Amino acid sequence: MESQTWPVGFRCLLLLALVGSARSEGVQTCEEVRKLFQWRLLGAVRGLPDSPRAGPDLQVCISKKPTCCTRKMEERYQIAARQDMQQFLQTSSSTLKFLISRNAAAFQETLETLIKQAENYTIILFCNTYRNMALEAAASVEEFFTDVGLYLFGADVNPEEFVNRFFDSLFPLVYNYLISPGVTDSSLEYSECIRMARRDVSPFGNIPKRVVGQMGRSLLPSRTFLQALNLGIEVINTTDYLHFSKECSRALLKMQYCPHCQGLTLTKPCMEYCLNVMRGCLAHMAELNPHWHAYIRSLEELSDAMHGTYDIEHVLLNFHLLVNDAVLQAHLNGQKLLEQVNRICGRPVRTPTQSPRCSFDQSKEKHGMKTTARNSEETLANRRKEFINSLRLYRSFYGGLADQLCANELAAADGLPCWNGEDIAKSYTQRVVGNGIKAQSGNPEVKVKGTDPVINQIIDKLKHVIQQITTHVAAQDNIHSLLTILQMRSLGGLTAQGLTRLKLLQGRSPKPDKWELLQLGSGGGMVEQVSGDCDDEDGCGGSGSGEVKRTLKITDWMPDDMNFSDVKQIHQTDTGSTLDTTGAGCAAATESMTFTLISVVMLLPGIW
Repeated sequence: MESQTWPVGFRCLLLLALVGSARSEGVQTCEEVRKLFQWRLLGAVRGLPDSPRAGPDLQVCISKKPTCCTRKMEERYQIAARQDMQQFLQTSSSTLKFLISRNAAAFQETLETLIKQAENYTIILFCNTYRNMALEAAASVEEFFTDVGLYLFGADVNPEEFVNRFFDSLFPLVYNYLISPGVTDSSLEYSECIRMARRDVSPFGNIPKRVVGQMGRSLLPSRTFLQALNLGIEVINTTDYLHFSKECSRALLKMQYCPHCQGLTLTKPCMEYCLNVMRGCLAHMAELNPHWHAYIRSLEELSDAMHGTYDIEHVLLNFHLLVNDAVLQAHLNGQKLLEQVNRICGRPVRTPTQSPRCSFDQSKEKHGMKTTARNSEETLANRRKEFINSLRLYRSFYGGLADQLCANELAAADGLPCWNGEDIAKSYTQRVVGNGIKAQSGNPEVKVKGTDPVINQIIDKLKHVIQQITTHVAAQDNIHSLLTILQMRSLGGLTAQGLTRLKLLQGRSPKPDKWELLQLGSGGGMVEQVSGDCDDEDGCGGSGSGEVKRTLKITDWMPDDMNFSDVKQIHQTDTGSTLDTTGAGCAAATESMTFTLISVVMLLPGIW
C-alpha cells in the first residue's frame, strides 16, 4: 500500500513543480517598459504596473494577454506618437526646406548687391560726366533704386510709375544745367512746371518707354521667382506641422506603442502594415503631389525664360547707359525744348548762385561694395540653373513621403519578425492600399474622411503661382516670337548675314574664333564689337554702347573713374559754352531697327 502511494505523491509533487516552473517562465516584468516610458518623459512612473495585468479600460491597445499599460499611459503614448510623426516629417523635409530657403536668401542678397551696384554706376555717371547736376540727381537715383528693390521684394509699387517719376525729376536738372545753363536758381514752382511738362514735350524720346518695358519684363519674373520660393517654404512649414485626425492618431499609437504594452519595446511594424497606416495618415498630403510637381516644373520654365536682353542683370547694370542716352538726346534737341518749355512755363526769374558739386565719395562706396570675389560662373542664371537641378530631385516628394518614412525610419527590415497590429508575426496579411485620398476607401487601418481645408488652401496657392508663372512665360514667348518675325522681315530672310544680325538683335552673338567687327545698319550705322565668349544661353545684349555684359561679377573692383568714352562728343550750347558729353550709345547713333522693335513691344496690350 505504501509502495503504491509513494509514486502517486511523487507524481503530484512533480506536477506541481512543473506547473510552477511554467508560470515562472511565463511571468513578464514591466521594468523595461517603465524605463522607456520615463526616458521619453511621458510621465511619472508612479502607479505604473510592475508586472503585466489585465487592461479592461484600454481603448486602442486592446489585447487578450496581460498588459503593461494603463489608460493614462495609453493617452501619453498617443501624444508621443503624434510628436514622433511630426519629427519624422520635419526630418524628411529638412534638406528640401534648407535648399529652398538657402537659395531664396542667396538670390535676395545677390539682387540687393546688384541693385546697389547699378545705383553706383548711375551716380558715377553723373559725377564724372554731368558733375554740376550730380548732387541733385543723386536723390532721384537713390529713390529710383529703392523702388526697384521694394518692387522686387514684394512691395505694392508700380514700375511704370517709379520709372516715369525718375525721368520727371531728371528733366528739370537737364533743362537748368544743359539746355538753359548757367549758375542760376529757378523757383520751385518753375521746376515743378518743367517736371510736369516732361511727358508733353518728350525730351528723352522713347527712352523712358524703353526703360518701362525693360524693367517690367526683367523685374516681374525675378519678383515672381522670389515669391514662388517663399511659397515653397510656406508649403513645407505647413506640412511639417500638419494636424492629424483622430483616426490617424489612434493608428499611429497602435503601430508604434501598443507593442510596448506587451513588453515588445524593440519590435518594429511590418512594412505593409506601416504603409497602410502612413498612407492613410498622409493621404491628404499626397494630394499635393501633382501640384508640387507642376510648381517645380513652372519654376524651371520661369528660370529658363529669365535670360537675354531682358535679363535683370543686363537691364540693371546697363541702366546708366540709357540715362546717359536720354540726357544726350535732350541736349541735342535743346533749342526745340527751350522754346516748348518757355511756351508752357514762361521764362524763369534767375538769380546767381553757386552750382552744387558732386560729393560722391567713391572710396566709401568702393568699401561698401566690397564682397567676396566671385568668378563669372556665379551669375544669377547659373545659380538658378544649379538650384533647379537640385530641386528637380524633389518633384515627387509628397507622393512618396509615406513610403519613404516606412522604408527609412519606421518599418522592420525584410525577413525579420514584425508587429502586425496584433502580435509578432512573420508578415502582414491585410490588403495594402495606394497613395492619395481615393485609394483609402479600402484601408483596413485608417479611415479617411473628406478633405483637409489646410491642404486645399496650400493647393490653391500653388495653383495661383503656377498660373502667374505660366502667364509670364507665355507672354515672354509671344513677344520673342513677334520680335523674331519682325527681325526676319527687316533682315530680308535668313541669309548668313541676316542670321548673324538676327542673333545680335536678339541679344545673342555668333562664336568667331577671334574678336571681330560687324557692321550694323547702313549709311554710317554704328559698328559693334562682338565677343566670341557669348552665346545664346548667356543672353548678352548686342550694343555698340559698351554695355556691361550680362555676367554679374561682384568683386572688390569699383571703378575709380568710370570710362564713358565709347562715344565722346563736344556740344556747343546757345550761350557759347561747351559741354563734354561722354557716353555710350547716344540717340543719334542707335540702330533705328532696335527702336522700331522696342516700340512694337511697348504697344503690346495687357501683357504686364
